[in-house]
Amino acid sequence: MALQYSTTVRNAQLDALESAVGTAPVLKLRTGAPPATCGTADAGTVLVSMTLPSDWMANAASGSKGKSGTWQGTASAGGTAAHWRLYASDGTTCHAQGTVSATGGGGDLVLDNNVIASGQVVTISAFDVSAANA
Repeated sequence: MALQYSTTVRNAQLDALESAVGTAPVLKLRTGAPPATCGTADAGTVLVSMTLPSDWMANAASGSKGKSGTWQGTASAGGTAAHWRLYASDGTTCHAQGTVSATGGGGDLVLDNNVIASGQVVTISAFDVSAANA
């Protein structure tokens, strides 16, 4: 039998994510496939690097946690965003990563259009994580 957690435990797990990463984390949208793990060296070209607000995630509820505040940055390069990495405020310690897609593409982080032009202002409209039972 798989482990089952209460909503209270799942919410606590999600709120711990924001505490562990800390305030003013850096989100980078990159080209190509994500590395095997967060401990693996960065891959792809950084298209956009943005510092997130100090309170960057809403409080967890019902085993889910969404973004808080404005997540926005100006692209330093052009290309197709295919993965993201979330770093501590130092911009070098990776704490989470996932895929990027355009709306309807099934990525962990969804953009209206994941084809980015250099100099373009990119805004993340939605980002949610969940802690589900296995």
